[in-house]
Amino acid sequence: MEFPLDFLSSLMVFGISVSGALLQGSVGFGLGLIGVPLLVMIDPVFVPGPLLLGAFLMNLLVSHREHAAIDFNGVKWAIPGRILGAIFGALMLSLVPKDYLSLLFGAMVLLAVGMTFSGLDLAPSSKNVLVAGTFSGFMGTTSAIGGAPMALVYQKQKGSRIRGTLSVIFAVGTAISMVSLVIIGRFGLREVQSALVLFPGVVVGFFLSRHTSRILDRGFIRIAVLITSALSGMFVILKNFF
Repeated sequence: MEFPLDFLSSLMVFGISVSGALLQGSVGFGLGLIGVPLLVMIDPVFVPGPLLLGAFLMNLLVSHREHAAIDFNGVKWAIPGRILGAIFGALMLSLVPKDYLSLLFGAMVLLAVGMTFSGLDLAPSSKNVLVAGTFSGFMGTTSAIGGAPMALVYQKQKGSRIRGTLSVIFAVGTAISMVSLVIIGRFGLREVQSALVLFPGVVVGFFLSRHTSRILDRGFIRIAVLITSALSGMFVILKNFF
């Protein structure tokens, strides 16, 4: 990336950051869903390291805002699942073509959404959270979009509980991912500079989400989670064809 960015590119990056942060601050996830496909077209350097750092900032902001509603018991079970899923994901990437894994897990997310509409009860029990955390870590490693499994488990909870709990889980997950990138030499000064370009939009999106989250909390949060999860699954599938 060359600094400074031209005006049009800067405006596009700002708009993408605001949109992704607004979605994540309202629903609990979504920054990667919007950021990955759009930022990579502007400059591939934004993905994954800078976007992960932007997501880390967003998760810290949301977890602070929703701290009173965080399900720490769920966090306790989800984080080991995320780590286990990330390990399995890295292992599978070395054995199975990434496109096949993305297709499989994108289809599984869509299946889970469909089953949910049919009345499937995915209560956030310790077992379900552990399984969802594992799938989330696996999908995050293989496709960079891992929020949907956790969101589906918490879909019937209050909006503040969804956002607060997922933000803590994802903050830990993104921190682990960034450390991994540092170890393999894919996160350095250049990535930090790129992340700083994302920060203004992330902060603006976060503050805007204070208003949209209140609207969704009036009975619309579950349908918002399901729609965002379905879009996540479709994106994971479709990106293999383009």
